[in-house]
Amino acid sequence: MPKEYRWEGVTCNYSESIPRVTSLNMSSSKLTGQIVTSFSNLMTLEALDLSSNKLTGQIPESLAGLPNLKLLNLTGNNLQGSIPEALREKSTTGLTLILDGNPGLCQRGSCKSNAKKFIKPLVASVVSVAVLAIIVYISLMLYKNKRKHHSGKKVLASKKEGQLKSKNQGFSQAEVRSITNDFETEIGEGGFGKVYLGRLKDGTQVAVKLLSKSSQQGFNEFQSEAKLLSLIYHKNLVSLIGFCDDGDLRALIYEYMAKGNLRNLLSDKNPDILKWNERLQIASDAACGLDYLHNGCKPPIIHRDLKSSNILLSENMHAKIADFGLSKAFTNDTDTHISTRPAGTFGYLDPEFHRTGNLNKRSDVYSFGILLLELMTGQRAVTVTSDSTRHISDWVNPKLENGDIQAIVDPRLEGKFSSASAWKFLEIAMSCITPTAIQRPDISSVVIDLKQCLAMEASVESAESSSLISSTTLETSYSQSGSYSPPSAR
Repeated sequence: MPKEYRWEGVTCNYSESIPRVTSLNMSSSKLTGQIVTSFSNLMTLEALDLSSNKLTGQIPESLAGLPNLKLLNLTGNNLQGSIPEALREKSTTGLTLILDGNPGLCQRGSCKSNAKKFIKPLVASVVSVAVLAIIVYISLMLYKNKRKHHSGKKVLASKKEGQLKSKNQGFSQAEVRSITNDFETEIGEGGFGKVYLGRLKDGTQVAVKLLSKSSQQGFNEFQSEAKLLSLIYHKNLVSLIGFCDDGDLRALIYEYMAKGNLRNLLSDKNPDILKWNERLQIASDAACGLDYLHNGCKPPIIHRDLKSSNILLSENMHAKIADFGLSKAFTNDTDTHISTRPAGTFGYLDPEFHRTGNLNKRSDVYSFGILLLELMTGQRAVTVTSDSTRHISDWVNPKLENGDIQAIVDPRLEGKFSSASAWKFLEIAMSCITPTAIQRPDISSVVIDLKQCLAMEASVESAESSSLISSTTLETSYSQSGSYSPPSAR
């Protein structure tokens, strides 16, 4: 609470009279101390991610009492002792428990010999309700002050809005030519025009997108992207560094994404084949970025042109959503759709748009589902030959009906993937591309499911590396616990 001032990493269910927290992502938040038992009071919590922090002590057994918990990610901390028996049991009946990267944690056995080290009472040191209340109060006061400075204009809520705005610079035409060495190195081309590699005075590499005179999208979309990216910030959205509107030169300057776009990385012409766990991580990153646009911005934002060529990868394979020229924000938070002229890309466009002329958040979810199928199969959304045009879903469905997961997954992976995570991934993708929008999941649910996919794959890799259990046994346990089942064709 309140709904209009949501924090990144917090997902709530507003369908009840009192909003309830359903997901907390506090990964890489520099948390220290022990895990507070207060988390067990969040009775509707489905996912808790405390990975990549510096948490110590034991895992509270009280977390097993959360009835809806599906994902508990404690990877990369300094936890010790044994895993509570109640959590072990819950992990066999639907809970995905990720504990890698805790050297002092006994993942097998009871650690009885070291029990004396861990009898200290749990101390609440992550966050308390009182501290949260104070932070929310301060945030509200800061927001109200910010609104006064904007003279009542509507702005999109963003955790780092002020910081990002201060970074956005106005560049002259001469500066843009200097940055790009007079447009020496072309690195791409989109609807606006060509994209060039640049380097700022401090050595930072950037991508410079020019608006060409023959651009199909035009100045309105160019302005839309510049305005939108100056107001929002998320680690899974490409950041805008500056812009140029000088004479006949219009350009947007972005952070440079060294690995290029996902479509090119999936191409059979690319000699570096994306591993299965890399594809899962890319999907999870992109889902988090879309979740921020849909549920973290007030009013929500529809991307309207989500596709593999608009997913960019950094040097360390961190995925970010790009190209916001066609994006639209709702007029207010209660709107359900936008009536719009044709937008998007053939093959990714929501089938309901052709019938109603309306786009909504679930339209982006459809596009995201097609993107997931591309990641899984390596196929393009639409394959055009001299005598036919084939959509990727038409290629997948017959193989899905035969239950042949090996025939669906990109053959270049040579079978190096877990069948459990592959079936789960396909199930997510098929749920996203159902013809009826209301049947598609909210992207926040997709984020949770994709994290479960990552957990499945990590568990198999961990088991194989330690030779504790075989991947076949693990996949059988997933099947028996109901964690996945082959989805039906849509």
